Amino acid sequence: MNTYVKKYLHRGLMFGGFGPIVAGIVFYILSVVMDNFSLTGGQILLAIVSTYFLAFVQAGATVFNQIDNWSVGKSLLFHFGSLYLAYSICYIANSWIPFEPAVLLIFTAIFVSVYLVIWVTVYLIVKSVEKRLNKRIKCFK
Repeated sequence: MNTYVKKYLHRGLMFGGFGPIVAGIVFYILSVVMDNFSLTGGQILLAIVSTYFLAFVQAGATVFNQIDNWSVGKSLLFHFGSLYLAYSICYIANSWIPFEPAVLLIFTAIFVSVYLVIWVTVYLIVKSVEKRLNKRIKCFK
């Protein structure tokens, strides 16, 4: 089996369990702040399974950035695509957003904006750390 597939599965299995924990925390908070908050067994099961899937994909997708023979663009495309697909499926399946063109367009715009802000932030931080490390290396030469 490809080492990247193994890493994807390993990371997904390691961190997938955090999704249902987060869902449980959100449901608890909702039950505290909302009168008459209730969920059916089916809604709870769907939330557990879908948030596990979401956390699994989120953790596994980090492997795309480590495939050496892929360009940055290809890595970003696969990372973005897998996350967008997982979030879209999870949100629609749980009825957190309705399956309507206008809503999906708004969701997509927000998702792309947040993804880009996070990506640019991480990129700038990594570049800053890289510069500092290179300065330190030059001091030892």
